[in-house]
Amino acid sequence: MKVISGDPDPKHVSTSYVERHNLSMRMGKRRFTRLTNAFSKKVQNHEAMVAIYAVHYNFARIHKTLRITPSMAAGLSDYVWSLEEIVQMADNYLPKPAKRGPYKKRL
Repeated sequence: MKVISGDPDPKHVSTSYVERHNLSMRMGKRRFTRLTNAFSKKVQNHEAMVAIYAVHYNFARIHKTLRITPSMAAGLSDYVWSLEEIVQMADNYLPKPAKRGPYKKRL
């Protein structure tokens, strides 16, 4: 891991962008709110949900202020991704399940 640090000008430091993103995440995903039954039993499932949300937020969702996706604004993509593309990408990323061996008979 590479640590990146700097000396920002305190007049230009603002947490409003981070707080706005946290609010969008909480409002968009029930797993981040309290008193809900939409939760992940395994950390891997929670990580996968956050990754899919991040891809959708940046590549498939047109933001009102930008009028395009953030990935298009950054020059990473030249079109709006569909949900089918995101699901296909996630499916190709996961390892294929291995064939299960024979069951042993119980005595």
